[in-house]
Amino acid sequence: MTDLDDRIASVLRERAEGDIDTDRLLSRSRARGRRRQVRRRAATGMALALVGVLGLATMTAPGLPGLPGRLPWTTATPAIVNPVPPRAGGVPGAAQQPELVGTDPQVLHLGVDPAKGRYLGWQVVGDGVETLRIGPPGGRPVTIDVASTAAAVDGLAIDGLSIDAPRGGAFDGKVWQLGSNPGGLVMLWQPAPGVYARAAMPGRDRAALARAVKALKWDEARRCGGPLRLTALPAGARIAGCRVDVSSFPGTMDVVVTLYRGTSDMMSVRLQYNAGITGARSDSNRTIGGRPAYLYPDGMGLELLGLPKAHLIAEFGSPWKGFTEADATTVLAGAKVAKDLTDPETWK
Repeated sequence: MTDLDDRIASVLRERAEGDIDTDRLLSRSRARGRRRQVRRRAATGMALALVGVLGLATMTAPGLPGLPGRLPWTTATPAIVNPVPPRAGGVPGAAQQPELVGTDPQVLHLGVDPAKGRYLGWQVVGDGVETLRIGPPGGRPVTIDVASTAAAVDGLAIDGLSIDAPRGGAFDGKVWQLGSNPGGLVMLWQPAPGVYARAAMPGRDRAALARAVKALKWDEARRCGGPLRLTALPAGARIAGCRVDVSSFPGTMDVVVTLYRGTSDMMSVRLQYNAGITGARSDSNRTIGGRPAYLYPDGMGLELLGLPKAHLIAEFGSPWKGFTEADATTVLAGAKVAKDLTDPETWK
């Protein structure tokens, strides 16, 4: 069992006789008034895991629903193609309306200049913080966390670095060197009034950190789901989180959109692409809008078939409560997947 599974199982055991505390499941590791270390979450190294999972002609039954967590550090070598998320039409960027940052799990209120940096991943998980992970030319990956309040960013755990971020630091552009051998770098600053940002990276390459910061664009908004859009939700459901990993694009890609209803119902919709997939599942046992689908034997996952080199799965059921096969059918029937997953121009 991975440490992500351990964490989820622990919460479920504690709440076995009542509702699942979804806020706790989605919340980030905060350190208010105390210092703590951050464990690596290898379970969320999606790009590496996909090689083993998606290289098969068919998939086994899905496990626990995908839960948006912090974006993992990875050593994946960026491909030439820059997987830019599509624009969110009519939505202002963080510099224009900072109060919108972190309020919509389907929108990023910042972007990256493709001439200066490459998108490796992004996420919004409903805790008031938006995250970008970018690869500046000639440097190691840098994670950017953005919020409309200093408190939302201050004390936020840094993935992959077993050291503490500065607490209560001024957002003045100062670069902090954390730990050693090689440790990491952290910078806190305000790119615009009312916008609070933190850049963090492993190693000591200050020039690479500076290039990553200069690559950011604060006057635009991007759609978080990338090549996946959910246009139909079950009654009372809402999109609560979005996470995309494109660190090995165009070879692999992983998109997770999480749905909640009330305080305990949860479903995740996952689009997994791998260029190495050969063959396709042919033993469909359901249909969705006239298209073949497959309900897994454990009754906790429903897959829409027919996507080239990709799997689109709605995960629901035990240990999560509330959502049903009928709900999953509704979601998948309204799911819009880009025509060419390897061409960001078709994601619009």
